[in-house]
Amino acid sequence: MADQAANKSQRKLHVKKGDLVRVITGKSKGLEGKIISVQPDAELVVVEGVNRVKKHTKVQQAQRGGTTGGIVTQEAPIHVSNVMLLVEVEKDGKKQKVTTRVGYNRVEVQKRRPDGSTYTGYRSVRIARRTGEEI
Repeated sequence: MADQAANKSQRKLHVKKGDLVRVITGKSKGLEGKIISVQPDAELVVVEGVNRVKKHTKVQQAQRGGTTGGIVTQEAPIHVSNVMLLVEVEKDGKKQKVTTRVGYNRVEVQKRRPDGSTYTGYRSVRIARRTGEEI
């Protein structure tokens, strides 16, 4: 049981903060936005302008005599399986945004040791399956 919990917390998601995504299911289907935050342990993402909810906050006295509170509209998290990464593709001379799956490639890179010497190592990079380009 503890093994599963430790494995789940180290799970890697196919999207990162700042990625442009499209919602593919749910009440916000078809909407596009940037990822604001990622919660890998719960497999949730918060997307800008998607799944907006109204939150009622208590009125509290702020420092300089002002009050804060009322009804605030903010984005709520959605499951990561409900979003797909968007990439730009040139089609008929026009740039279009299309959804794509994410793949991973191992790329050879030069790494540097603390003593200044270099060696060849490998690094994993994300690629768009539809175009084959590095993300």
